[in-house]
Amino acid sequence: MMQRSVDDLPRWILAVGPVFVLIGALVVLSVTAPFEDLSSAETASTVEIVWMVTIIGAIAGLAPVAIGMLWFPFIRDLDPRYLHAFMALAAGVLAFIAVEMSKEIVAYGATVASPLTAGAVTIVGVGGTFVTMHVASAWRQHEMASRHKSGLHIAYLVALALGLHSIGEGLGIGVAYVQGDATLVMLLVLAFVMHNVMEGPTIVAAVARETETPPLRHFAAMGIIAGAPVILGGWVGSFANAPLVAMLFYAIAIGAIVQVLLEVAELIRFDAEAVLSRTNTATFVGGFVLMFVLEDVLVDVVLEGWLVPV
Repeated sequence: MMQRSVDDLPRWILAVGPVFVLIGALVVLSVTAPFEDLSSAETASTVEIVWMVTIIGAIAGLAPVAIGMLWFPFIRDLDPRYLHAFMALAAGVLAFIAVEMSKEIVAYGATVASPLTAGAVTIVGVGGTFVTMHVASAWRQHEMASRHKSGLHIAYLVALALGLHSIGEGLGIGVAYVQGDATLVMLLVLAFVMHNVMEGPTIVAAVARETETPPLRHFAAMGIIAGAPVILGGWVGSFANAPLVAMLFYAIAIGAIVQVLLEVAELIRFDAEAVLSRTNTATFVGGFVLMFVLEDVLVDVVLEGWLVPV
């Protein structure tokens, strides 16, 4: 039904429509400044903290992922060559996220008393997750007894990997909230909205290759899997800001991303045989660079510019 309702819209509207929705959401956030007063955070009850962090997490996680998924109708009608390029762009986004989380692990590891413990947590998180997901994926392909590669299956794996990564974002929001730092919370939310809106098309890129549009419930489920963990991370950050916990979450996410990158490469190879074409390589690098701009410019430069003078 969703696909039929947008068939008659011009292509340019399908392409730029989500951008206008995103701009509108950012304007509403900037004008209303919903996190302006967090002075009562220190005396708030557990229920009040959980409720507020849930709202913040939904705005920073669920909403932008849903906005990004609005690009599905546009991606759906792309030529297979460009669809593969879009999947390569999604892989570039995931690769950048893995690199950034590796840096976070190193930073958290420096604050842990025992380097051996920090290393063990990282190895178990990355290796254990990768092996588990790889075995599960191999078993599933064997059970399918078919040459068909399921884009929906890959999309769910991408959503899972992004969801695990989103827990780390929630940790930062939760810590800033309980510290009563309204400016930091607001800027983190704005930055994560811009950052996470790219997760939507990253998820649906693999689904777009399917001959039939999956039921709407799958899009809702994938959006929740990818975006809702920001809320979980916020809860954890509000009550248990432990470096080893953060390291474990990041390590698990990295292991999941490595497996997803392999799945995406196999999916492209299944359709096109050549994974590293010029177009795919260019869009992979483009996805990596785009996330570098969104992450380092919006989060590092903007936050430092606003907060250091305070």
